[in-house]
Amino acid sequence: MAYHVAIVGATGAVGTEFLTLLAERNFPISKLTLLASERSAGKTLEFRGEPVTVQALRPESFEGVEIAFFSAGASHSREYAPYAVQAGAIVVDNSSAFRQDPEVPLVIPEINPEAVQRHRAIIANPNCSTIIMLMALEPLRRLTRIRRIIVATYQSASGAGAQAMQELIDSTHAFLYGEPYEPKVLQHPYAFNLFSHNSPIGEDGYNEEERKMVLETRKIWNDPTVAVVPTCVRVPVLRAHSEAIVAEVEERPPLETLYEAYHQFSGVRVIDERDRNYFPMPLEATGRDEVLVGRIRYALDMPNGVALFASGDQLRKGAALNAIQIAEYLIRS
Repeated sequence: MAYHVAIVGATGAVGTEFLTLLAERNFPISKLTLLASERSAGKTLEFRGEPVTVQALRPESFEGVEIAFFSAGASHSREYAPYAVQAGAIVVDNSSAFRQDPEVPLVIPEINPEAVQRHRAIIANPNCSTIIMLMALEPLRRLTRIRRIIVATYQSASGAGAQAMQELIDSTHAFLYGEPYEPKVLQHPYAFNLFSHNSPIGEDGYNEEERKMVLETRKIWNDPTVAVVPTCVRVPVLRAHSEAIVAEVEERPPLETLYEAYHQFSGVRVIDERDRNYFPMPLEATGRDEVLVGRIRYALDMPNGVALFASGDQLRKGAALNAIQIAEYLIRS
């Protein structure tokens, strides 16, 4: 069976990744509708060797659509997802609009696929940083309960969209050639710099990105008591986020058992060659479906601590790939 699929936000960084992955994975599509803002309407994008014209997003855009991938920001999801549902579509939403709605499942298929069955026509895709962290921790969690996570992120430009990626390129060129450059997308100079994640900070001192990691972890794991202490940082990397993670567990497994669990877990690839100082890097995670995990070791002076380092493609597993995997699970079940 093939499906009428729509992509909302088709011209953005995640939207174009949807096109690549749907073709790569041979997703069964009978008709493809590409939706974006008025200024993008009329553009053509290629899918499976054929041009597809982008249409302006409107309430009536979802007639006949069966699966709608949303990747155009929370405000657009809140406004237009109900129209898609009313038209009979199942929405897989990449924004933060519905993630904390108790009626909407928040899903990483390798971790909590059973949550998909509880959907009421909307399924939420977690935040990219949460996906990469939880994929990196799932083999450990299957061996023992994780009580607390301390994580520092190294987040790439792709997480802020195509314009931020271009700003990194342009500002780096300007820096190297001694030319002035005024940031337009991010508030601080990006080339050869890093800074706290560009999301609003609350009264508790945590920004929105960090708060997402806390709340989404508790919902996906169905564990309201797990402690998560994140520090999210934007770094001058074009694509793929990295994370340094320390987890406190109830009972620390032997390292041999831990390594074996990581080698056997689908969706993770172990990169851990100490003799070559070869560990996960965003450059090598770019374009890959797996989350790369390495530096697996016991945390010093923490009796039940395990430390590791992970890199994952923010546009693929951190966004478009995870959403497509949700849809694949849907059509199989």
